[in-house]
Amino acid sequence: MHKTLLFLILVATGAAAQTSEPPRQSLADAWWTGPMLANSASTLPQGHYLLEPYLYDVRGSGRFDNDGDRHSTGRSHGYGSLTYMTYGVTDTFSLSLIPTFGYTDPAQGRSSSGIGMGDLSVQGQYRLTQFQPGHWLPTISVAVQQTFPTGEYDRLGDRASDGFGGGANTTMLGVYTQTYFWMHNGRILRMRLNLTKDVSDRVSLTDASVYGTADGFRGSAKPGSNLVVNAAWEYSITRNWVLALDAVYRRSGNTRVSGVDAAGRAVQFDSGSSRSFALAPAIEYNINANVGVLFGVRTIVAGRNTSAHVTPAIAVNIVR
Repeated sequence: MHKTLLFLILVATGAAAQTSEPPRQSLADAWWTGPMLANSASTLPQGHYLLEPYLYDVRGSGRFDNDGDRHSTGRSHGYGSLTYMTYGVTDTFSLSLIPTFGYTDPAQGRSSSGIGMGDLSVQGQYRLTQFQPGHWLPTISVAVQQTFPTGEYDRLGDRASDGFGGGANTTMLGVYTQTYFWMHNGRILRMRLNLTKDVSDRVSLTDASVYGTADGFRGSAKPGSNLVVNAAWEYSITRNWVLALDAVYRRSGNTRVSGVDAAGRAVQFDSGSSRSFALAPAIEYNINANVGVLFGVRTIVAGRNTSAHVTPAIAVNIVR
């Protein structure tokens, strides 16, 4: 009887061991660089800073027409850099400066005369909530970003490739969210869902510009607004290695250009509204909890009245 009871106890213990879930990875054990496109909903602790430079190459490969069909337009390269410089003003409020630079080698026409500065953005982000394990509420932040027209955009002469700016003061409002899921193997899947909407003021134009005007033109452009929905996932394979994926939907409103040409004739044309859907797979290598490197590729996989391109990028994320 005692032997039978002991046997049953051993069998039950073994079965329980086989069916028990693996230990859950702790948040402290997971190191992240961040996906390629989706901003973090977290803010930096007071007095800490983040430096994250991106280098990328926008490789043009065609255009989606109004019916969504893709047409080849020749290969072009738009080399660029974008750097997030963020400081934790308080534990719940971070302030960022985001300068951009570029160099364009178009499929047709002359290349840029040199590396040029693009538009400069300043962003404030306020954290409303903080994710806690075992609770459903994600980290939620609101962001306001102001972009200033520091890049060249008109008076371009015969070098349209020198146009690195939009010429407009642009205000962006955003809501950023971030949460964590534990997979069946105990590893963490981090998810972000961000929504942004921006509006721009009217731009005065002289001569050749990024809006397609020619020398002798005098007038203005009213850029359309942009709505962006960005979902992103990061899977912690190990403490150092992370797989990431962004899925991005963008809808841009019509941009209207109006004025007079060199002969004094009235000119008016519209860009038309556009839509695009992009995927950006990436791999992260985190050297430690404060330094990581990301390698990713953004690809426009579908769209309407928008450029088709592939953008490989590399980024370094440093937090102190």
